[in-house]
Amino acid sequence: MATSTVPLSEILELAVDPCPVEPDAAYPILGVYGFARGPIARPPVRGSEISATTLYKVKKDQLVYSRLKAFEGAYTVVPPELDGYFTSNEFPAFDIDPDRADHRYLQWFFRQPGVWREIAVGSKGIGARRERVHPDQVLSYRIDLPSLAEQRRIVEMLAQIAALVDERRNAIEAAERETQALLLKAFQLAIDGAPLRPMAEVAPLVRREVAIEASREYTEIGVRSFYNGIFHRRTMAGSEFSWQSLFWVKEGDLVFSNLMAWEKAIAVAEAHDEGTVGNHRMLTCEVNPKLATPGFLMAYFRTFEGFSSIVGHSPGTIARNKTLSSKKLPTIQVPTPPLETQKWFDRLRAKAQEARTIRANTAQDVEALIPAMLHEIFNGGAKAA
Repeated sequence: MATSTVPLSEILELAVDPCPVEPDAAYPILGVYGFARGPIARPPVRGSEISATTLYKVKKDQLVYSRLKAFEGAYTVVPPELDGYFTSNEFPAFDIDPDRADHRYLQWFFRQPGVWREIAVGSKGIGARRERVHPDQVLSYRIDLPSLAEQRRIVEMLAQIAALVDERRNAIEAAERETQALLLKAFQLAIDGAPLRPMAEVAPLVRREVAIEASREYTEIGVRSFYNGIFHRRTMAGSEFSWQSLFWVKEGDLVFSNLMAWEKAIAVAEAHDEGTVGNHRMLTCEVNPKLATPGFLMAYFRTFEGFSSIVGHSPGTIARNKTLSSKKLPTIQVPTPPLETQKWFDRLRAKAQEARTIRANTAQDVEALIPAMLHEIFNGGAKAA
């Protein structure tokens, strides 16, 4: 592929179209997502609500970036539907020479993390989140630029691959939705007509108090919101915990964060959580093996009905006060079909998890395809000045 190495200043020109802000006018605002995820179309804002005295109009096919977020890929090309939108001076725009470069080619080029990092070298600021990339840094960056015909061929090839990736991604997401729907139907079938029993009977709250030894190390857990499991917060000597009460966690415990249960911070302790500790905020319920399985109870609390019971027993109107009461948790009623039925559902759920893991691995491979193609196509052709 015949190319010439040129600074971006040969194909880009800083475009400045200032517009004084009028109090009674409305201004649709364009922003830029990080990680090359494209433009943000914000609804119109009245001039009287804008602190700036000047905004800058952008045009379709211009390259726009965020000075503050350039280091994390906040570059985009303005699509036709956002022609005439406005930005602040934090979003420089460039006209692209159509005789030298295809704007779609540059859009793909700026999807490379290596390019973001190299352009950002030398940015002013303290810490990554305060670094601003000056337009001169963009303009001085050198790239290997093929002919227009070659650029267009590359664009068409990448568009075809991207369409296949989208198709595969949509298929994976559809399969996951179908799996979740089937599991929900199976669960509803399992609990149909099942008796309700209080948590105090099915999975009573258990406090296994730790006799803290100053020289011994303890690993403290927390529970992630949105059913994202238990995490190990820290491992410290007992002397560091001497001011608080700790309680042992056992495999199979149903664990609720009393502060964040309203945000789905509920999980089942796994084998690697055995022997960890939780503070008084972690409510550990030991499941009665004659009445229920931990996985089945967890599945119930993932349903609308089960989660609603948690919210209903977490009084308060703001997050800090919306606490799941250790006195009310034991009163929550849960369905208890025969153990064999629960185990049947657990096996079904395990099979679904296996399928989910396979899909997740496939999804990772699919998502890695475009970056791999970009690396192969541009082949490290970008060069810092």
